Amino acid sequence: MLYFSLADTAKTEHLLALDGADERLKLFKADLLEEYSFEQAIEGCEAVFHTASPVKFIVTDPQTELIDPALRGTMNVLNTCKKTSSVKRVIVTSSMAAVIVRQPPLEPNDVVDESFFSDPSVCMETEYWYPLSKTLAENVAWQFSKDNGMDMVFINPGFIIGPLLQPTLNFSVEMIVDMINGKNPFNSIYYRFVDVRDVALAHVNALETPSANGRYIMDGPSMTIYEIKEIMRELFPDLCVADTKEEGEIKEIIYKVCVEKVKNLGVEFTPLKSSLRDTIISLKEKCLI
Repeated sequence: MLYFSLADTAKTEHLLALDGADERLKLFKADLLEEYSFEQAIEGCEAVFHTASPVKFIVTDPQTELIDPALRGTMNVLNTCKKTSSVKRVIVTSSMAAVIVRQPPLEPNDVVDESFFSDPSVCMETEYWYPLSKTLAENVAWQFSKDNGMDMVFINPGFIIGPLLQPTLNFSVEMIVDMINGKNPFNSIYYRFVDVRDVALAHVNALETPSANGRYIMDGPSMTIYEIKEIMRELFPDLCVADTKEEGEIKEIIYKVCVEKVKNLGVEFTPLKSSLRDTIISLKEKCLI
C-alpha cells in the first residue's frame, strides 16, 4: 500500500501525538505512483526529505511491489521539487542495499565507503529485488540532480533498529523479534544494525550543514547472531530468547565499512547494546513481544 487515509487513526495517531504536533505538523495525502500528488505537501518548502520506499525481500511481483514505487515515486517527488522554486535542498533516503551488491562480491578485507555502488545487473541476476529498487532509484536521483543542478544529499543506512514511533512492526525491527523467537531472518551468521535516532540526526544535519554533499553511508559493526542473542539475554534475563534454528546453507557478505564521512557530519553512532535495549523496551511497551 503506497498511501493511507488521513482518517485512519492507526496510521496517524502516533504522529499527531508527537510534541508540538498541534502547532508544527501537517499531514497530506499523497501517492508515490501519482504524478504531482506531492505538490500540496511540498509547496513553500525549502527542503524535502524523500524517505518513502517499500521494504520487502520476498515478493511475487518485484516490478509492482518494489521497483515502480521506488523509481517512479522518486521521480514524482523530484519533479515536484523542480517545479517548486522555494526548494533549496533535497535529502534522499537510500540504503546500504544500493552500495554492497557487486561483482566480484565483497571480501572480508574490503573497506566499503561512499564510492561503492551496487550493480543493477548483479541485483537482477541474483534476484535481489529490494537492492535493485534502491539502486535504480538512487541512480535516477543522481542523474536528475546533475541534469537539473539540484542540491541533493543521500543517506545510505543499513538495517535500522531502535525505538518505534508507530504501533506496528517495520521490517528491520521485525528482524529482532524473529531473532528472539529463534529465527534467522537472512540465514546469516553476521548482521549489522544502525540506530534510527542516528539516521534521523544524519538527515537533519545533512539539511542544516551547508557543506553537506553526496552520499553518507551508515552501518554498524558486524556482529554474529549469537553475540546479538547473548546481549539480549544479558539485558533482559526474563526475556525468553530462543536458540537459533539453522536452516540450510548460511549466506554471508562480510566486509568492513568506513563511516568517517557521516561522523564528520556530526553523527556519533549509538552502541548496538544501547540500540538493542531501547528496541526491546519499545517492543514491550507496544505489546509487540
